[in-house]
Formats: sequence, C-alpha cells, structure tokens
Amino acid sequence: MLVDNRFSYLTFLQQMSELLAGKIAEQQALNNWEKTYSQLETIIESIHEGIIAIDENGIITTCNQTAQQLIKLDKQSMIGSSINRIWADTPMLQTLQTGKGYIEQEELYKLGEHEMHFIVTSRPIHINGRVIGVVASFRRMADMRRLAYILTNEHQDLKFSQILGKSRSLGLIIRQAQQVARGTSNILVTGESGTGKGMLAAAIHSASNRSNGPLIIVNCGAIPEALLESELFGYAGGAFTGAKKEGKAGKFELADGGTIFLDEIGDLPLHLQVKLLHVLQSKQVERVGSNKLVNVNIRVISATNKNLEEMVQSREFREDLYFRLNVIPLHMPALRERAEDIPLLMDYFLAKYRETFNHLVLDFTPEVRQLFINYPWPGNVRELENAIEYAVNMETSEYIGPESVPIRIRNAVSPQPTVVDAKVRDQSLKEQMKDYEKHILLDMLHRFGHTLEAKRAIADILGIGLATLYRKLEEYELHSMSRHG
Repeated sequence: MLVDNRFSYLTFLQQMSELLAGKIAEQQALNNWEKTYSQLETIIESIHEGIIAIDENGIITTCNQTAQQLIKLDKQSMIGSSINRIWADTPMLQTLQTGKGYIEQEELYKLGEHEMHFIVTSRPIHINGRVIGVVASFRRMADMRRLAYILTNEHQDLKFSQILGKSRSLGLIIRQAQQVARGTSNILVTGESGTGKGMLAAAIHSASNRSNGPLIIVNCGAIPEALLESELFGYAGGAFTGAKKEGKAGKFELADGGTIFLDEIGDLPLHLQVKLLHVLQSKQVERVGSNKLVNVNIRVISATNKNLEEMVQSREFREDLYFRLNVIPLHMPALRERAEDIPLLMDYFLAKYRETFNHLVLDFTPEVRQLFINYPWPGNVRELENAIEYAVNMETSEYIGPESVPIRIRNAVSPQPTVVDAKVRDQSLKEQMKDYEKHILLDMLHRFGHTLEAKRAIADILGIGLATLYRKLEEYELHSMSRHG
C-alpha cells in the first residue's frame, strides 16, 4: 500500500520540505533584518551628534539619545510627532520639497524656555528618484566653537607657578589672583607694557572653574577700528559687502563657557564701549546686521597700560563701563620695581634661547649681570627677554659680555650718588630718615596711584597697616595728592 501511494507521499514530503525551507529562509531573512536593524540602531546611538529623521509628511520617525539630550525632550514623545513641533519652520522641510540638502548651517530654535543654537546638516532620502524623507545631524554651536578653538589655538595651560619672580610685590599680586580665580567677577589688570598682564590672565583662566572652556584673547589696539565690531560681536549673513553668506560668530560667542581677555581695553572706541557694556549687563550678544540676541556665558578679564580713571575724567572712557570691568583690580608691577627678580629671569631666558639656538653660552659675566640689574627696563620683562635673545645670537664665546648686549643698555648711565648738599649735612639723622621716608612714599604713589586699592597694595609691600599709611601721608602732607583715595 505504501508502495502504491509512494508518489503521493513523495509529493507531500516535497511540499512540506519546500514549506519548511521557505520558513527557514524567512526566519533567516528576519534574523538578518533584525541584525541589520540592531547594527544600524547601535551606529545611530553611538554617534556623538544628534540625529533626527522625518518621513515625507514631516513626521519624526527616528532620533537618537544625543538628539534627546540636546533638544531636552523624551525620545518616545518626539517620534510620531511633526518636526514643526520642536523646530518651527525648519529648513529640513525645504529639503523635503526640493530634494536639496545643506551642510553645517547655523540654526536657532526656541521650545518653551529652552533656546537651541545648532549647526545642522540636512540630507534627503531618495528611493526610485523620489524623496521619501530627510535625515539631519546637528551639534550645539557652543561645542563646535570649543572644538574650533582647540584645533586652531595653542591652549596655554599656564600655571601661576610659571610666572617667575620672588619679589614681594609680584607675590602679592599672584596671591590676590589665586584668591579670585575661582570666582566669576570681572577683573581689570593694569600695568606697563611688557609686565606680563596676559600671562596673569591666562593663569587666572587655568585656575578657574572655566579652565575646560576656551580662553579667547582680543587685542583691542591691534585690530583696525573698522573691523573691531564684527570681530568682537560677529555678523549676520549678508550684513555687509564681503561678509560670509552664513554669517560669522564673534569673539564673545567663541568664548562661551570660558574666558575672554580684552587686552589694551583703553583703545576700545566709545561707540563699541556701549555695546560691550550691554554684553556685560545682559550676557547677550547681538551680531552686526541682526536683531537676534545670542546668550553667552563668559568671564571678562581686561588689561590696559593706560590710566582709565583719567580717561573717564576726560570722557574718553565710559564711567559705567569702567566700574563694570574694574570689579577686581590687579596691578602688575614694573620690572624696575622688582629688581630682585631680574637675575632669576635672566637665567630662565638664557636657558630658553641657549636651547633654541643650540648655543653653548654658559652664563653672563658679572659686569653684564650688574648692567642688567641697574638698567631701568622701560619695556619690562618683554624687553629683558629680547635683550637676552639678542645677546645669545651675538655672543661667540661661552660667557655673555657687555659687547654682546644691546647698545642702549650698554650706554645707559647708572644713577650716581649725589653729593650731599649743605642742607642735608646740617640735618639730624631723624630728619634725614624722615626725608627718605617721604621720598619712598612719593615713589610708591607714583608707581601704584592714589586709589584705595593702590594704597592697600602700598601698605602691604611696605609691611605696615593701612591706617599707618594714611597717618604718614597726612604727616607728610601727601594726602592732598590723592584724588580718589
């Protein structure tokens, strides 16, 4: 009977095997699809950029965890809703209609109180020549700026210990700077050109809670006035002839999350002082040619070698801006005021340029050391460094002698002791000591100024109390010289 029905059984078995083979292939295809989907989902989630995909109706079909974090909405609540719900009037919809994508376009959105400032790349999804959706990748503008800063700037992680000197006056300023570094208040660093105001600003930034953010340096005196506004505040696309069509972020936006150092702030034109004051008050920047305000989280450190108080009196500098910048004043002493630091700096710069030029110069002759100590250094530390670089280039022996020193230093006449006149010869020791004390106080007032902060610094350097200093100024009738003390 089995033999008689063998053809029927064979047909049945063949059909069953084909059915089973089909099921196995179907299961394998399903497994492969699930594997591919899992791999694709893992790839999307591993990308550090936000990813959003929409279908042909503008409905969100996919987004990753990064997108959820940047938009600050739950992933599941976004999927299935219109893209217009989170990004009103997004250019992604134009990509959907035209089939033309775009790369790294700056876009701003607001969802409730949450403001979003992104760099977005949008690409259409084509099937059989028809656009069936759009996928966009995006990053925070602040993150892009930080990356650009890291790639294009040599970030100096400068420590306070790298500011060389053992003098009392320098030590006082460094202690004050260390104390205020972790705060958020604006700082104004004063001092002559070449004293190291920029180094102090960099050390403050490195010691602050913003050290992971950028340190953006702007020399207000080096940038032409016609360009300074757009450099500081940025500009919108098409704001003026020659402007980039996508616009450009200014230095304040680049400093978001970090510190901006405004060097030579006394050279800032009056009309830009008004805009700077607005930034300090509102923590918002308005680009040239735009009416949109961009929030910035910055700390401002300014520096100048000018007397801003006198500039305020002569109406060259706004008083309200001065008080905004001068919350914490720090004064870098001139090199002639800390002559004990000169030998230390000489040895440091000698080692630096000896290695740079592979020169076997070992040391300075005693005559050169004394020459450098006696020289007044109007260019301060910068001039000292340049003089040593010059000397290492010029010297052919193992010791730098006077003939290898810049001629202006060789020709500088050291002050000679004056002949004691008849009046001094007739003075008692007490009277001569009082004259000398008055001379010291006059010199200190000339160096540091007459403000309360300056007098506190003078009292600390002289090792006396502030009340004692005021008493001595009264005694020598020097208090009348002070306009603000």
